[in-house]
Amino acid sequence: MVTGNIHSIETCGTVDGPGIRYIVFTQGCQLRCQYCHNADTWEIGTGKTMSVDEIIQDVQSYIPFMEASGGGITVSGGEPLLQIPFVTELFKACKEIGIHTTIDSSGGCFSEKPAFLEQFDELLSYTDLILVDLKHIDRDQHKRLTGKHNDHILKFAQYLSDKQIPVWIRHVLVPGVTDFNDYLDRLGKFIGTLKNVQKVEVLPYHKLGVYKWEALGLKYPLQDTDPPSEERVQNAYERLTSYL
Repeated sequence: MVTGNIHSIETCGTVDGPGIRYIVFTQGCQLRCQYCHNADTWEIGTGKTMSVDEIIQDVQSYIPFMEASGGGITVSGGEPLLQIPFVTELFKACKEIGIHTTIDSSGGCFSEKPAFLEQFDELLSYTDLILVDLKHIDRDQHKRLTGKHNDHILKFAQYLSDKQIPVWIRHVLVPGVTDFNDYLDRLGKFIGTLKNVQKVEVLPYHKLGVYKWEALGLKYPLQDTDPPSEERVQNAYERLTSYL
């Protein structure tokens, strides 16, 4: 029986892929993004243990809503790719009953090692869409923002392009961190090199997850940062899509 470490489940999500979606939030992440609104998903190896059968049994009653809206199932996190065998078995089961499958990933654990790619390629064969979270185009600023450099994450995006796996690119716009025209233009040029981009989403920074940091006894590093204006969000979207 294949099981996964699950943080939580949202049964009727509308923002993590097309249509109405059943969203599985996995537990565990290697990045430490300063604006993370799911800091309680960071710890690896914890959470509720759930089997593929349990999730498939629960998801059945939502299939009519998915079919009517063009929705499906999204596995988010945390970082889903830390649990590839579980997600693969889950998506296999979803495909048997005609459910659209989506992964929401930062690519933070992507590796070019054969052992990883062998598992990952199998997962991709059951995956319809990947939401790729590109945090920052600048290597050093990415480490400052997330705790890790972005070399392997950019390779992750390029790998999906080479494999022609449909993606939506997502970018969190943070004033004073990512909201600079130079960074946006550089990221836009990189996005323009990808051949599989169906959509680009600019996600305005918000503070909705601050209470989780406080509950975990953590100091929230962007306490004095306010959300971006509508004008800056539109500016970011235009720059990120100008090379597509």
